[in-house]
Amino acid sequence: MKNIISVILILSSISFVFGQETQTKPLSQNEYVRMLYDLQKTPGKKDALIEAVRKRGINFELTDGLRGLTTSKSRNDIELKRALEEAGRRRQNPVAAKLPSEKDAARVLAKAREATLAAVEEMPDFVVKQLIARSAAYAGTNNFRNLDRLVVAVSYRSSGQEEYKVLSRNGILEDNPKPKQTYEEVGGTSSTGEFVTVLAKIFKPENETKFELVDTDMIRNRRTLVFDYSIVRDKAQQRITTSGTFDDTAITGMKGKVWIDHENFRVLRVESAATEIPEGFPVRAANRTVDYDWVTIANEKYLLPSLSDVRLTSRENRNLYETRNVIRFKEYQKYGSEVKILDDEEQVPEEKP
Repeated sequence: MKNIISVILILSSISFVFGQETQTKPLSQNEYVRMLYDLQKTPGKKDALIEAVRKRGINFELTDGLRGLTTSKSRNDIELKRALEEAGRRRQNPVAAKLPSEKDAARVLAKAREATLAAVEEMPDFVVKQLIARSAAYAGTNNFRNLDRLVVAVSYRSSGQEEYKVLSRNGILEDNPKPKQTYEEVGGTSSTGEFVTVLAKIFKPENETKFELVDTDMIRNRRTLVFDYSIVRDKAQQRITTSGTFDDTAITGMKGKVWIDHENFRVLRVESAATEIPEGFPVRAANRTVDYDWVTIANEKYLLPSLSDVRLTSRENRNLYETRNVIRFKEYQKYGSEVKILDDEEQVPEEKP
């Protein structure tokens, strides 16, 4: 995998039968376990299993043993695990976890659009430190091997401009790092646009984003509504650029999920996946998850990224490789502040699959 191409991601239903498809009663433990073993044999059945868990719920206690079995048989699929946990909460408290009416969901979505676009306009100038752990694996295995770790200083201007300055790689400090529009000079996978670009694209009316309420969930003890969304390529204009072995660029659409706080209407998590990727383009999948949390900059509170997980799947000869960047955002400060590397940050921690 040494020749994996450099890739930068810039933001500028499978149908089958699981038992009795017509059933609407909650899943039993035996039925769910059978589905898990079936999923292990046929990974393409994941979407239907998640839909069954969401729509039918479960009638059994969610134990640590079932959680472990789910992790094992689904190859640590995060979406399935989240759907299962919410089904468990819904079983314990059906009223609190009940999906709202179509009218209430539309109200939450409208207020989220208003709050998000207002926050984009009010975003301050700031600097932040990114601790990036980069790894790679054969696509679909989730068996990631560490490649390197970076510390990157990011400067954000309220005009939307982002500048990246690589401070260190594998604990070795860079000499006189220069600010650039990306950090692709280090090779491998890089990404930009986590701060406000993805949210602006999703909620700007001119992008004609399609939304559908699919679930409820808990994010950091906050009750959220989960919406599917999709934006066609002509509106999304997401750009993926490859460099190294050969240079190429593709414009794609976007789809994914947003988690909206039911009380204050702010987005706490976004998942996005590239759609309409041109045939023959070496990158076959591009996925990003961004978690948002409240930070203080110059004595004011702002909702900004705390964690991002970027995954790109590329074809090289006959093989598919997946790269993963786990990005932690640390020490938001007023623009113009000096970003320093602390000794305990040279080892960037990475989540284990």
